[in-house]
Amino acid sequence: MRERLFNDDDVAESELVTRRGVFRAVAFRIAGHEHMALVHGEPRTGNALVRVHSECMTGDIFRAMRCECGDQLDAALDRIVTEGGGVLVYLRGHEGRGIGLVAKVRTHVLQDEQGLDTLDSATSLGLPVDVRDYAPAAMILRHLGIRSVRLMSNNPDKVEALEAHGVRVAARVPLLTPPNPHNIGYLTAKRDRLGHDLPQVDTFATG
Repeated sequence: MRERLFNDDDVAESELVTRRGVFRAVAFRIAGHEHMALVHGEPRTGNALVRVHSECMTGDIFRAMRCECGDQLDAALDRIVTEGGGVLVYLRGHEGRGIGLVAKVRTHVLQDEQGLDTLDSATSLGLPVDVRDYAPAAMILRHLGIRSVRLMSNNPDKVEALEAHGVRVAARVPLLTPPNPHNIGYLTAKRDRLGHDLPQVDTFATG
């Protein structure tokens, strides 16, 4: 059963026809940000296949190769369609793990010019490594009537964050994408310093 968590002015819904097929697009306004849920088919209310995707303009839109965000977005949507039902929650305000677009681009300069990794380039600017808020994702899933999820993610911390906001994660489903020479350092830092489950990094390193 859905919970009524939003005023009528803060949620809108329509059909969205894409190259992958038809989705239900549900837009939400939460705490100054506008987020989107793409719902395909009839997702289960329990153990629904779900991707909670953080906004990444450079990767999602411009297909930058220094991260894997765009590839993960594609892979998640493909898996949802293949399964016949699921939800992708696209969270705005998460650019650069929450530091914003201008700050994110400044970290790119430090990575390119000084060889800093994705964490040190942020902290050298006095910025936090990750300030993303997953409460909106939990609200959106509850609005959609989803009680528990199979979460497509390589990040154990995201599982803990969702569960802290009342979303039961029945399983974490790996969402692995092939590394490339431009993002191998980024992926290695995520694996070694942030604890992401990224076994393909070793495969790339051994050739």
